[in-house]
Amino acid sequence: MSAPLPRRRLLQRAAAAATLALLPPAQAHAPAPVRFAIGRDDFLLDGKPLQIRCGEIHFSRVPREYWTHRLQTIKAMGLNTVCAYLFWNYHEWREGRFDWEGQRDAAEFCRLAQREGLWVILRPGPYACAEWEMGGLPWWLLKQPGNAFLRTADSAFVAPARRWLVEVGRVLGPQQVTQGGPILMVQVENEYGFYGDDRDYMRVMRQALLDAGFAVPLFQCNPTNAVARTHIPELYSVANFGSNPEAGFKALAEVQQAPLMCGEYYSGWFDTWGAPHRRGPVDNAVADIRAMLAANGSFSLYMAHGGTTFGLWGGCDRPFRPDTTSYDYDAPISEAGWIGAKFKAYRDAMTPFLAPGEALPAPPPPMPVMTIPAFALNQTAPLAASLPARVIEDASPRPIEEYDISRGIVVYRATLPPGPAGRLAAARVRDLAWVRLDGKPVGTMDTRHRRYQVDLPARSKPAVIEIVLYTIARVNFGVEIHDRKGVHGPVTFTPSGGQPQAIEHWEIRAIDFDAEGVLPPLAFRRGRSKGAAFWRGSFDAARSADTFLDMSGWGQGIVWINGRCLGRYWSIGPTQTMYLPGPWIRRGRNQVVVLDLTGPREARIAGLTTPILDQLHRERDLARAPSRVKPRLDGVKPAHEGEFVPGSNTQDVRFAAPRLARQFCLETLDAFDGKPYAALAELSLLDRSGKTLDQSNWTIAWVDSEESSREDGGALNAINGQNSDYWHTAYSGPGAGGAHPHRLVIDLGHEVEVAGLRYVPRQGKDDVTGRIRRYRAYAGERLADED
Repeated sequence: MSAPLPRRRLLQRAAAAATLALLPPAQAHAPAPVRFAIGRDDFLLDGKPLQIRCGEIHFSRVPREYWTHRLQTIKAMGLNTVCAYLFWNYHEWREGRFDWEGQRDAAEFCRLAQREGLWVILRPGPYACAEWEMGGLPWWLLKQPGNAFLRTADSAFVAPARRWLVEVGRVLGPQQVTQGGPILMVQVENEYGFYGDDRDYMRVMRQALLDAGFAVPLFQCNPTNAVARTHIPELYSVANFGSNPEAGFKALAEVQQAPLMCGEYYSGWFDTWGAPHRRGPVDNAVADIRAMLAANGSFSLYMAHGGTTFGLWGGCDRPFRPDTTSYDYDAPISEAGWIGAKFKAYRDAMTPFLAPGEALPAPPPPMPVMTIPAFALNQTAPLAASLPARVIEDASPRPIEEYDISRGIVVYRATLPPGPAGRLAAARVRDLAWVRLDGKPVGTMDTRHRRYQVDLPARSKPAVIEIVLYTIARVNFGVEIHDRKGVHGPVTFTPSGGQPQAIEHWEIRAIDFDAEGVLPPLAFRRGRSKGAAFWRGSFDAARSADTFLDMSGWGQGIVWINGRCLGRYWSIGPTQTMYLPGPWIRRGRNQVVVLDLTGPREARIAGLTTPILDQLHRERDLARAPSRVKPRLDGVKPAHEGEFVPGSNTQDVRFAAPRLARQFCLETLDAFDGKPYAALAELSLLDRSGKTLDQSNWTIAWVDSEESSREDGGALNAINGQNSDYWHTAYSGPGAGGAHPHRLVIDLGHEVEVAGLRYVPRQGKDDVTGRIRRYRAYAGERLADED
C-alpha cells in the first residue's frame, strides 16, 4: 500500500485556508434538519464522518432497463455514491420544451440509486463537457450573434441557464437529502477554471442553484492546476486528476480547510475516431485510490461505467476530433456492463477502507449476449431522393443554426458559369463535405485539416455545384464550443490565374435529425445505390440479448434499429462495432436502417458477442494528398530559449519582447530523463497581459514525430486542452527512435501577438518519459511550409 499523504501537514501549510461552514448556504431556509454537511476535516452525515467513494455513470448512456444493474455493479465494486451529469441539451433540445420522460427520467435514476443504498452527487451544469454534444449546452444558443457570451454573466447566456436550473430544481429538488432523497451535493458549472477566471460568474451560477431551491452543499471542480483560479469561499472546491493525488490534494489545501476530494479520477480515457483505443493503467490507479483513501480523502471515478453515447449525442475533442459512439472509457465496468481484472483490483483496493460493519455485495451476473447471423441490407434510398421538399434560398450560405437547423445532412446547390479550371473555396466548413459538379465527385472538404477548398475542372457550359455536408458533432471543450455548423460563406471560385469570384444564389435543403435522430420519410427500392444512401434490411430474433453490430464493412454514417437511432459509425476505427442492448431488440422481425455517406464495401451486418474497440483503418479515411510541408527554421532566431523546471506543474514563460506570429514552433533540445523522447500535455500561448490566446483556429502545421501505433500520442493532444493526454514522440513503428531536437509547429490561423507560452508537462509521477528540459521557442510568419 502507498504511504498515506501528509494531509495534516498540507493543511497546516495552506496560506489562504478558508474554513467552510458546516451548514449548506441555504440552511436558514431549509424545511428539514441538515443530514449532510461539509466539516473542517470530514464530510458529515447525521454528524458522523462519511468518506465518499463515488463513481460516475451517465444515465443517458445506459439503457433505462439496465440502470439498476449498473448501480448494483458499482455498489459491488466498493462505491457508496454515484455521480450523475445532467446534459441541458438532452432535456431542452428545442428552446422551452423540457423532456424528462423515459430514458431522460433523472428523478427515477436517483430513486433507483437510493434503493440500492447509494448516495448521489448531481452535476447539472449548465455546462458539462463529458464528450457530449456541445458539452451539454443547447445548440439554439448559437442563434445569438457572437461567441463571447457563452459561459459568461452575459444575459444572453445567464437568462436561459437560470431557466434551465429552475427546471432542474423543480424536477430534482425533491431528491435532495434534505427532503429524504439521496442527493448530497450539487456541482456549480464544470471545470470553469480551464475556460475562464470570472469569479463573479461562478457566484451568479451558485445563486441560480440556490434560487432553484437547492439546499445541499454546492461545489465546483477544476483540474489541479486550475483549482485556485476560480475558487471562492462560498463554494467547496474539489480537484480533478488522473494521477499524482499528492499534487491535487495540495492544491486544495492551499485554498481551503475542508475534506480532500478528487472530483474526477480518470480510470481510463475516451476514444476519438482515427486514433488508437485508449486504456488506463490498473496498477497506478490502484495505488492512487489507496493513497487517497489512506489520506482520509474522497473521490469520484470518472468513469466507473462509461456506457455508450447512443443517438447523435457524441461530442468532439478540440480542435476537431469527433468522439466515438462507444464510451467504454476502459472503465472498470465495460460498455456492456461487464467486469474483469480492473473491477476486481479497484474492489480489492477499497475493501480495507470500508466503514465499520460495511460489507460489499456480490456483483450481479452479466446480461446475456447473443450472435446475430449476417444479414443483407438489400434495399436502398439514395440520399439525393430523400431530401425534404422545403428549400431555403440564400445569397451566401450561413451557419445552419441561423436557419433553425440543429444537425444532420445539409445539401447546398448553386450554378457555376462556363469558364476555366480553378478552385472552389468556403470560409469554413463544419464538418465534412462531399463536392460534386454536375453529379460527378470532384473532392471533399474536411474541417479536421482546415481543408475548405477543392479544385474544379474547366466547364464549357453552366454546371451545378453540389456540396453534401455532414455534421458529426459540436466541440464539447474549450472556447470552441461555439461550434456553428454548415458551410460558412462567402463561397468563392478562383479561376486559374484569376481573382476570387463570389458564388451567389444558393438552394439549401436539409435533413434535420433533431433530438432523437428521427429518420425522414424514405422510399426504398431493391438493389444497390452509388454514393450516399440509406440502406435497409432486417433480422429475426428468437430472444432479446445484447449484441455488437459489426460495421467494419461499411464506410461512415448512422445506424437505426427499429426506428431508434443507435449512433454513428466510422470504419476508420478504432471502434468497429456498435453496442446493441438486448431490450432494444424485438422478438421476431427487427428492422435496421443505415445511412452510409461513402458506400459500404459489403452491405451486410452481423451481431457479435464481443466488441471490437481497437482496430484502426486510417486508409479508409477521406482521401488526402500527402503533405509537402517542411520546417523552415534556417536563419530564424528564437523568440526565447530556456529550461523548464522539473515536475508536473504548469509553467508560464514570458518572452523578452512580444512577437507578431502566424506560426509558433517549440523545439525540444533534451528531456529530464535523458531519453530521446519529447512529451507535453498542453501548450498555450500568452498575450501581453498573461492571458492565453484563443486556440479555436489552431492546427498542427508540422511535427517531426508522434506516437500513433502503441498509443494516441498525436500532436493534436498538445493543443486540445486536456491535461490528461499528451503529445509523445514516436517510440514504435515508423519514425521510432528519433533523437532531439524534436519540433512541433502550430499554425495559429491568423497573425497574432505572442508574448509568452504556458507549458503543461506530461502528467504523472516523476518517472514518466519525455518531460522537456531545454527548449527553444520560435514565432514567425512561416515556420513550416510546402516545398
